[in-house]
Amino acid sequence: MFELPEFATLARQLNETLRGKTVREGRLGNSPHKFVWYNRSHEAFAALTAGKVVGETRARGKWLFVPLEPGYVLLVGECGGKLLYHEPGSKAPKKYHLYIMFEDDAFFTITTQMWGAMELFEEGEEQNRQYVKDMRVAPNEPAFTFAYFTALVDDLLEGKKRSAKALLTQDQLIPGLGNAIAQDILFRSRLHPRHPIDDLSAAQRQALYRAIVETVDEVIAKGGRYDEYDLYGRRGGYVRLMDKNAEGRPCPACGGEVLKFQYLGGACYLCPRCQV
Repeated sequence: MFELPEFATLARQLNETLRGKTVREGRLGNSPHKFVWYNRSHEAFAALTAGKVVGETRARGKWLFVPLEPGYVLLVGECGGKLLYHEPGSKAPKKYHLYIMFEDDAFFTITTQMWGAMELFEEGEEQNRQYVKDMRVAPNEPAFTFAYFTALVDDLLEGKKRSAKALLTQDQLIPGLGNAIAQDILFRSRLHPRHPIDDLSAAQRQALYRAIVETVDEVIAKGGRYDEYDLYGRRGGYVRLMDKNAEGRPCPACGGEVLKFQYLGGACYLCPRCQV
């Protein structure tokens, strides 16, 4: 599944490649999928997208906002799979969940895995969409300061007990993060996934904040994770420190054996010597 760095990469590439193109034809998917969410009929989507011009795409959290001007925004999010640009004359995928052809015969497709939203809103209405409305500050935004992070943790201490992994992956408390990138953040901050946030020392808070920002920035700079694809079908350049390939191998910091266990709905990889 795409996380913040992949969406940031896709937004940059969409602006490089699609901005200013005029839509000839828009289609919803030709492969039914009960966990792909649309808010328009096939007919309405085609009628509303024809003749529109692609504006400046932006990414927030796990969402892409693609203006179709004038008057509309294509909202794509909470998905994985492939969002691909196709040169004129290319062959379309046999199955897709969104297809947009442009006047120059180039086209753009989305084929998702597991689930995802592909919804067309009147401009401004996309801000009322669940998970977009009231979205918190993301780690790649200037407002994600240490003071903001500290206040967020302090606020959470007044509610239910949470672990370090829960802070990173549940309820989009920090938008755009997921289980995959959380493993490296936790390793870099030397925190066990189960470490209670109400037991974080001042130094551990600093380490966790720094690991969030630095990891997100590095993954964005390298075009996403190695097991995800960009707009041109290329793999990202960031190789995770803690993933399935690390299990049973030496920790890159101390040489201890990396272990795997299940926690909060996903696999965790950690060094029991380094992460406490």
